[in-house]
Amino acid sequence: MKILVIGSGGREHALAWKLRQSPRVDKLYCAPGSAGIRQQAEPVDIAAGEIEKLADFAAREAVDLTVVGPEQPLVHGIADLFDSRGLKVFGPNREAARLEGSKAFAKELMLENGIPTAACEVFSDLEEARRYVGRDQPCVVKADGLAAGKGVILCSGKAEAEAALDAVMGRKVFGAAGDRVVIEELLIGEEASFMALMDGEDFLPLASSQDHKRIFDGDKGPNTGGMGAYSPAPVVDAAVHEAVVEQVLKPLAAGLRRRGLRYRGVLYVGLMITEDGPRVLEFNCRFGDPECQPIMMRLKSDLPSLLMATAEGRLRGMTAEWSHQTAVCVVLASAGYPGEVQTGMEISGLDALDSWSDGYAFHAGTKRQGGRWLTGGGRVLGVTALGDTIEEATREAYDGVSRISWEGMHYRQDIARRAMERG
Repeated sequence: MKILVIGSGGREHALAWKLRQSPRVDKLYCAPGSAGIRQQAEPVDIAAGEIEKLADFAAREAVDLTVVGPEQPLVHGIADLFDSRGLKVFGPNREAARLEGSKAFAKELMLENGIPTAACEVFSDLEEARRYVGRDQPCVVKADGLAAGKGVILCSGKAEAEAALDAVMGRKVFGAAGDRVVIEELLIGEEASFMALMDGEDFLPLASSQDHKRIFDGDKGPNTGGMGAYSPAPVVDAAVHEAVVEQVLKPLAAGLRRRGLRYRGVLYVGLMITEDGPRVLEFNCRFGDPECQPIMMRLKSDLPSLLMATAEGRLRGMTAEWSHQTAVCVVLASAGYPGEVQTGMEISGLDALDSWSDGYAFHAGTKRQGGRWLTGGGRVLGVTALGDTIEEATREAYDGVSRISWEGMHYRQDIARRAMERG
């Protein structure tokens, strides 16, 4: 079986790492890949956004399945193109991918299908939005379009909301993603991530997880793409799991079918677990990053079989088997992240983890030069470990972190704190 993974980050490295373990996989490609992913997959010098070239490559090499990692190619219609050429692809089509590509569209579908979520209003005019937040209540300002996981700003009142609107709609810090904003009520509770494979008719829930969005310990500072994650998430107990299946996944799947939208891929549901039950914060049309890393580490089932069944609409009756152990991922970032960062710093100690038996360092933004590992982005590594308990997995992950260093390296020291507090 030949598989092509599209992307170059930590999520794609985790997918390639797991796919490589399958006896079904004869050839594994990654476009464009990275120096780290090269350890599992042959890199292909085609950018994730060059969807015509990617389709040509998949056809030329007789690729059996293409797995799309990042959201941009999906929002731009890569699944539609592959389908039109008879190429199997794991990922929703352009219209279905609007669940992530437009927060306003996602809200519309939630309200249309009775899915529990925060009350909201949508604005395209800055002054109208300013008048709305003049009520001086806590709220969340969200850029409507794609903003690499950073387009969400929590505001305690009018002053912060006005500053957020000025940044998003006025100064366009997230580019065209801020042409329109969604302003919604600030929900109180604990966040969690819930992912499921969807094949257009049926769905298969995956293991629960929880990530840490804020840059600093104690959930302080601006949102990032994710500073760490763990699986399973104790806050997603049996009752919450059932509520998500019954109140979110089933009505959403039915709503997508009614609209004639083809969703064959993974659906990421960002949740707030409130006193009144789970509420949907957002939908993403791809695996969460860094949640993908601990989830792939816990998965015992054959990943290619699950992804191919999803792409072919054969999920009904399938199950996924998970390790009883807990997995914890700690993200190591460059100084200045999520803002401007300096790259090219030499990474020390990374090769020493090659023999690490209880974990793995997934590469999110590294470069290889003259036999040295260098930083190549904001989020650089996702150091991920297994343990029989959340405490053991966390200790093991931070032990791996302690072996790595570079100038300006930053990471949170409280990953999995909430899970440990739950006992």
